[in-house]
Amino acid sequence: MRSAFFYISGHGFGHASRQIEVVNALGALAPDVPIHIRTLAPEWLFRRTLRVPVTFSTAECDTGAVQKDSLHLDERATIERAARFHASLAQRASAEAAIVTRAGAAVVVSDAPPLACAAAAQADVPSVVVANFTWDWIYQAYPEQLADAPELLPAIWRAYSCANAGWRLPMHGGFETFRTVDDMPFVARHSRRDPGDVRRAFDLPPDRPLVLASFGGLGADDIDVRGIDCAGEFQILMTIRDGANGDGPPGVHLLPEATLYDRGYRYEDLVHAADAVVTKPGYGIIAECIANGAAILYTSRGRFAEYDVLVAEMPRFLRCGFIDHEALFGGAWRDPLRALLSAPPPPETAATNGAEAVARRLLEFLR
Repeated sequence: MRSAFFYISGHGFGHASRQIEVVNALGALAPDVPIHIRTLAPEWLFRRTLRVPVTFSTAECDTGAVQKDSLHLDERATIERAARFHASLAQRASAEAAIVTRAGAAVVVSDAPPLACAAAAQADVPSVVVANFTWDWIYQAYPEQLADAPELLPAIWRAYSCANAGWRLPMHGGFETFRTVDDMPFVARHSRRDPGDVRRAFDLPPDRPLVLASFGGLGADDIDVRGIDCAGEFQILMTIRDGANGDGPPGVHLLPEATLYDRGYRYEDLVHAADAVVTKPGYGIIAECIANGAAILYTSRGRFAEYDVLVAEMPRFLRCGFIDHEALFGGAWRDPLRALLSAPPPPETAATNGAEAVARRLLEFLR
């Protein structure tokens, strides 16, 4: 049986989270198809949320963006690191092509490492990019830094041009180098749990609006949880890597990630139980809020091209409001949360069945 081979960016958790949903959908539709995943994203994230067997290997597939923390990006280091990586793209692609060939791949999926497309071309295997942005588009926002890396964008363009198609997700940017571009619905994680069941499982009060603070793998450790001014009016929920369950100041519940998953729950269950999510805007959390009916209170995330697109597009699909860094880190959450939760519903209802739509298209390569 020919296999499906996924190359997934290690930048943040959003790329991994949405491709996990595609993998789960593909495994449900075609359980006999072997699936390979190659990424620098942490293996624990996949093991906790995959529902189908995969062959997992750790490798740097792209360099993404260099972040100081969840909200601040190092532009010069981003371009310098990307330039070093893509300077040897041809050699890297040759090595990866051998891996793709040994895996018996019938199709390579990229989200969105250019390396995947170049490797697939050398292995004579079709490839598709399934993402909402391409890395050339992200890097073009840093012209000052690109002046010292003139070969970076051409290397990325050559690699992407090897792909058979770009399957473009909503809230997108880039994709100019693809011969064919097809638009797909949102790929999003959907909770299978009742919100009341989630609240009871983690001792969260049923009679107060629940606010989930979500800042991805890098966290936002500078938030003064003891200074949040609405912890009596709202129940604040934060997930943490380590610590005791519920061990936070009054009105703030700290939930260890291990406790969440060990009890059979998933992160999207928390989003579904929440009235609002406080976060930086990223495709994954926005799609998850759309799919699970939560509002978003977002803050700025530095100079990242995707940010402007997300901010412009998300009011179509969900209630959203802005909180600046001073208010976020200082705990002045009450007024923006009140305004957010009193806002009218969004004007559009988005389709969020992108995982199944992508999986069905992938089956065309695997038959």
